[in-house]
Amino acid sequence: MNVYLSFDGRCAEALDFYAACLGGQVLMKVSYADAPPGNEPVPEALRQRLMHGRIAARGMLLMGSDIPPDQTFEGYKGFQVSVQTEDADEGRKIFDALAAGGTVQMPYAKTFWSPGFGMLVDKFGVGWMVNSEPPQANS
Repeated sequence: MNVYLSFDGRCAEALDFYAACLGGQVLMKVSYADAPPGNEPVPEALRQRLMHGRIAARGMLLMGSDIPPDQTFEGYKGFQVSVQTEDADEGRKIFDALAAGGTVQMPYAKTFWSPGFGMLVDKFGVGWMVNSEPPQANS
């Protein structure tokens, strides 16, 4: 599964941020101004917003777009984006990067199921969980 997020005018900034935090790459950014001409001109307030964007990171796609300015952005509710890492140090780096400018809900730390787990809401209001896989037991 992949994640698709809506933003209130900050999608391009968010995708750049996520690509940097997750060690990913921005694959596409298409603004409303880039759309082929239609029957009506694109309003100035919409021209710089993203119609669609996507990054590739950690074996998944994270996609997003900006809602039109005449719609009400109600924030993110009822979900969190989850990132799995191979080890706790990698998880710590990703957690700290995503937490910059955001709010830590559960500090990244060892738990009974993981050598590193934490929860945060990033500076765009998106909830994240970062979980590191426990070391494999020797067979």
